[in-house]
Amino acid sequence: MIFVFWIKENMPRVKRGTSHVKKRKNLLARVKGFKWGRKKLIKLAKTASIKAGVHAFVDRRKKKRVMRGLSNIKINAFARENGLSYSNLIDRLKKNKIELDRKILADLAENNKKILSLIIDKVKTS
Repeated sequence: MIFVFWIKENMPRVKRGTSHVKKRKNLLARVKGFKWGRKKLIKLAKTASIKAGVHAFVDRRKKKRVMRGLSNIKINAFARENGLSYSNLIDRLKKNKIELDRKILADLAENNKKILSLIIDKVKTS
């Protein structure tokens, strides 16, 4: 059997030092502020960075759930001040074809109480 090795004489040698250092530097910058060895030891920093990314991804979605629940609480509190329950208010809004989503209703309940009370009075009478 004959082995043939191709040698390219014009190819320069690649030294990985700068890219390797840059990679570690960026990793340590991402975990700055973490506790104990997770902020300065490469192995621990890698796992900490990955886990932090996973939690950030999950919590961005969880935040939407929490905010929706909070807006429901705001609407319910304002509706009860005006003599309706949350479910009755939403039902009457749908029957009167008033298409305001919960996010806007919660904002009105918090910042523009007069406008929302006018809407509720209109819904109550019809």
